[in-house]
Amino acid sequence: MNYLHNCQPPIVHRNLKSSNLLADKNWALKVGDFGLSRIKHETYLATNTGTGTPHWMAPEILRDEQVDEKSDVYSYGVILWEIATEKIPWENLNPMQVVRAVGFENERLEIPSDVDPQWASLIQSCWSSEPRSRPTFQEILVKLKDLQKKFSRSSVAAKKAS
Repeated sequence: MNYLHNCQPPIVHRNLKSSNLLADKNWALKVGDFGLSRIKHETYLATNTGTGTPHWMAPEILRDEQVDEKSDVYSYGVILWEIATEKIPWENLNPMQVVRAVGFENERLEIPSDVDPQWASLIQSCWSSEPRSRPTFQEILVKLKDLQKKFSRSSVAAKKAS
């Protein structure tokens, strides 16, 4: 996603979700399904579509407002939530209920208390109601590398203790 957003002009996916992430034989993830993607020629894109999966979509997409790279960041936050919880987002709501809850009532998925605080903070930053406040994918990469170091040190310490 960082690569797509740094193309000139940037590419906005607009339908980022876990089922559009494909793993190769080395477990490297590839982003798929570019059917709703658009090249960003202006500052923002109009959504002009009623398609996609609301369960992963940013509030501005659900409200049919202007969209930019930060809309993909919101969706990425939902994917991070899936990884942390091993659950399906909004599994008890139908698409119209998700549109209302996320797009118009500013609701977010519940992050369990046992999720690492740094991980939870990253997810919440991706879900900011104000798109400008969401991190870029470059910033997310830095945070993920920090988390990777933290968990690598924890894993080494746990092995030494046992």
